[in-house]
Amino acid sequence: MLTNTLSIKVHKSENSKIEQTDFSNLAFGKDFTDHMLVMDYKDGSWQQAEIIPYQDFSFSPATSVFHYGQAIFEGMKASRSATGEVSLFRPIENAKRFQFSAERICMPTIEPDVFVQLLKEFVKLEESWVPSTEGTSLYLRPTMIATDGFLGLKPSKSYRFFIIASPVGSCYAAPVNVKVEEHYTRAAPGGVGS
Repeated sequence: MLTNTLSIKVHKSENSKIEQTDFSNLAFGKDFTDHMLVMDYKDGSWQQAEIIPYQDFSFSPATSVFHYGQAIFEGMKASRSATGEVSLFRPIENAKRFQFSAERICMPTIEPDVFVQLLKEFVKLEESWVPSTEGTSLYLRPTMIATDGFLGLKPSKSYRFFIIASPVGSCYAAPVNVKVEEHYTRAAPGGVGS
């Protein structure tokens, strides 16, 4: 479990993509900010957290996450108020859910206050990407994946935690029909969506 306060190494991107982003026509999850936060778990402990330029990952085709699905994620938003202040909506709740999910599928945990600290530092660096038009926000995707290059049925010994961000408009281009289910639930305590 990662519990102590962290120092975060920052490697800023030399070429920002913000000028090429059409903030008046934001599709959900299509454009990404200049940076990402990455932190690896190996040899039984979390390593140095880094904010690096947004980039692809390179993994072995035998990486555990591809074969056994050992992965978790959260989805949340940073929004800009009428006064220009950037805020996160209940990030501690996302952090607690992330910790619960990690415990549930045998992954190392990140203490909620540390999770929120990482998130806030990342959002602070990417603050210029938080749109100000009504109905828009900066979508944040904290994720953890198993990274062992091993084909065997066991929890991984190595993991990658990362946060990426995307300026977004509405999730749906048109109104959505909603059915209220009274018998089955996706996210009940202990359920698949829990």
